[in-house]
Amino acid sequence: MQAERAVKHRRGIQRAVKDVREKITSSSGLKRSFEFELARMFARNHVSAGPALLVFTFIMAAATLTWTSPVRACLWLVVAQVALVFQFVLCRRFLNAEEDEATLAIWIKRMVLREILLVSTWAVLPLAVGIPETEGMRLFLLFAVLVVGAVAAVLSYPLPSASYWAVVPIGIAILQLAVHQLPAERWMIVGLSIAALMLFVLLANRLYSTTLDSLNAQAARDDAFAEVEQANMRLQEATKRAEDGNAAKSRFLATMSHELRTPLNAILGFAEMIKGETFGPIGNEKYKSYIEDIHSSGAHLLTLINEVLDLSRIEAGKHELSEEAIDLAATVDACCHMLELRASTRGLKLKTAFTENMARLWADERAIRQVTLNLLSNAIKFTPQGAEIIVKVGWTASGGQYISVKDNGPGIPEAEIAVVLSTFGRGSQAIKNADQGSGLGLPIVKSLVELHEGAFRLVSKAREGTEAIAMFPSSRVMSALAAVEPRVPDVVIIRNPASNRAA
Repeated sequence: MQAERAVKHRRGIQRAVKDVREKITSSSGLKRSFEFELARMFARNHVSAGPALLVFTFIMAAATLTWTSPVRACLWLVVAQVALVFQFVLCRRFLNAEEDEATLAIWIKRMVLREILLVSTWAVLPLAVGIPETEGMRLFLLFAVLVVGAVAAVLSYPLPSASYWAVVPIGIAILQLAVHQLPAERWMIVGLSIAALMLFVLLANRLYSTTLDSLNAQAARDDAFAEVEQANMRLQEATKRAEDGNAAKSRFLATMSHELRTPLNAILGFAEMIKGETFGPIGNEKYKSYIEDIHSSGAHLLTLINEVLDLSRIEAGKHELSEEAIDLAATVDACCHMLELRASTRGLKLKTAFTENMARLWADERAIRQVTLNLLSNAIKFTPQGAEIIVKVGWTASGGQYISVKDNGPGIPEAEIAVVLSTFGRGSQAIKNADQGSGLGLPIVKSLVELHEGAFRLVSKAREGTEAIAMFPSSRVMSALAAVEPRVPDVVIIRNPASNRAA
């Protein structure tokens, strides 16, 4: 947990430093990526609105012919069209250009200046074509100028400086149109028009704030996706390293299994020959005890190697079950007979309680024997003299079958059950008694039972004994087939044709 917190803290610091660096190098105090995206939005708005503004300019120039000369109208139209084309071309060039930290500020300044120039061509419209004499035409001209101011504010919202400067020429044009009005009407028109312009500016600011929030949310999502992608890459690398390590472990075990088993079998064979005095007496009792120690140590080492190899094959998914229909009670009973002598030498009573006439179980008999022998060996090893071990075979509540090995030994504390079920895990009782063991018996039992789609449980309390239960699912129980009824042969009656003719 502390390592994860340190990583998150370090990433947060790096992200904050990056943001501060971008804000320092930015002309508007925003992130560099935000500033570039806002400039592109400004350019896209003007490129998309360019054709509509072009048509609107033609319509307005045609409308001014009602009170001005064609020359003045055409002159204003040419100036307005040139300013509009200049802004359109500049925005198209910016959209096609690549992001460059050194030139972004220059692009923004150019677009803002041309936006002011474009709006100014509309601000000089009353001077270029003259102010109409009729009240209706003056209101029409005022309305047209206000529409252009609204459009300019909305299109320029990604760059607030363009929105602010664009309304200044429009305000001057409004004052020109209001000069010829009566004082009362003059101030009413000016106030209403300026309020409308301020409303357009507030709308542009609101759009700008919403866009910034959207960019921040998008950046947060991108950062989250980047972190997830990095985590996935690290996970893939860790998985690959784990797979490579597992493959190396498998190769090592495959090599060492042969290299260790061969000399161990030779040691055990020679130790048995010497212990049995095949070629003559040893002549010294101490040597005979040493030979017994050599034989027992070699046998223990061979058992340990076999357990490690078995667990490695199971964990690697290479342990194949040789399944067949077995009698679970008979298999467990045979294992009890095998270890009955060992139990009696330790003064233990081995009792069995098997349910009769149980259906056969579809399982690997060798694996079931290994499960039973491991459980019985553990029970014999840790049960004190004079106690008893009860072995049960019966039905589970769901219709499956189970094996239970229960002793009344010292038991396992509840906190250590997870430890003894882990690979190479040993409980405090085993460590206290300095008992020989690898800590692989119960993990192998658990893995073999799970290979049969079953479940393994340890129920134990300190000083109350332990019960190990291996349960197999009902899907592996062989249901008895219905008896086949004997087929009654068809009766064929053969009549004598001669007797029929006689009749």
